[in-house]
Amino acid sequence: MLLEIVTPSKKVFEGKVSVVTLPGAEGSFQVLNDHAPLISTLEEGQLTYKTSSGETDTFVITGGVAEVLNNKIVVLADGLLEETK
Repeated sequence: MLLEIVTPSKKVFEGKVSVVTLPGAEGSFQVLNDHAPLISTLEEGQLTYKTSSGETDTFVITGGVAEVLNNKIVVLADGLLEETK
């Protein structure tokens, strides 16, 4: 899957991932390969992903919107609070 994380000021990440965990408005949820199409609002919280090579990275976002379509996840984050590895 391809993950793209964009804030109003810059593109934060773009790359291949195997799993993404997002802070949805109704609770956190995971997206895996071949997930059904989805659009969701996001709350403040941790966005975590695992790259195809097995590395895990986490961003704390302030909210936003996520779209999942054809194994591509686009996250339009309102902003970032921090990045942890």
